[in-house]
Amino acid sequence: MTDTRILPADEAGIAEAAALIARALPVGVPTETVYGLAGDATSGAAVAAIYAAKGRPSFNPLIVHVTDLAMAGRVAILPPLAHRLATRFWPGPLTMVLSAAPGSPIASLTTAGLPSVAVRMPAHPAMRALILASGRPLAAPSANASGSISATRAEHVARSLAGRIPLVLDDGPTTVGIESTIVAVEADRLRLLRPGAITVEMLAEASGVAVERAGGGSIEAPGQMASHYAPSKPLRLNAATAEAGEYLIGFGAVAGDVTLSASGCLDEAAARLFDLLHAADQSNAAAIAVAPVPQDGLGLAINDRLQRAAAPK
Repeated sequence: MTDTRILPADEAGIAEAAALIARALPVGVPTETVYGLAGDATSGAAVAAIYAAKGRPSFNPLIVHVTDLAMAGRVAILPPLAHRLATRFWPGPLTMVLSAAPGSPIASLTTAGLPSVAVRMPAHPAMRALILASGRPLAAPSANASGSISATRAEHVARSLAGRIPLVLDDGPTTVGIESTIVAVEADRLRLLRPGAITVEMLAEASGVAVERAGGGSIEAPGQMASHYAPSKPLRLNAATAEAGEYLIGFGAVAGDVTLSASGCLDEAAARLFDLLHAADQSNAAAIAVAPVPQDGLGLAINDRLQRAAAPK
């Protein structure tokens, strides 16, 4: 058991976090999507420590975070289609699953032994500064116990992983609020492995190729497990009203105890989703209900997280 401290994500905090990463210890760090649990992606020991802290199955691969295309090119092979997407969406909330580069330094435990690697160039200054200070790509799944609600604030991380990690860097609430979009990049098509803020429509427009929704089967990327992002309480979806003992998270015309967005704005709903699930889980209610959210655009990603959160554990 270790004390879990929260420090500002300033120069001193970044330096301390980098020193811990050099010792193969994972640290909580903000990104624009959710808070991540960062460790050295080139070290099997460091990645094992991430898995241990989260209680995460080792068959579930991790995303490798880089600061620029040169670092990405050392990790993975970037075909022309990947370069098109990188030009449009990096830095930002897009993860591309690519073939590992020859001689890639990434530890096999990071990729769960797969021949592919998931790569993202984050936009958040704290995460970018930590990669630079560490001098290597960082593996960083969401900073929460495996399967539980993702963290969008430092206090979410500290509560979920108390005693399991030494440090969380705090830079306030995240802006996007849900994990990155993940696509498998192939020669002439994209396969959507996890929806996110970069929508199917945006990907199709930027790439000029078909975007297919991946079917079930083997896990190729994070966020594909049937039960994920789950609160400790039962969760009911598409609720127009609350039943007895339920905490209702509203949307649009459904007011609820709290609301994802009273105006029906999907960007606002995504940013508030995990924060409100945490609040509902910490409430005195016995169960949680969530109002219907449309499936179009960013709603696809919101509903993906809700369906996995409500799935049987």
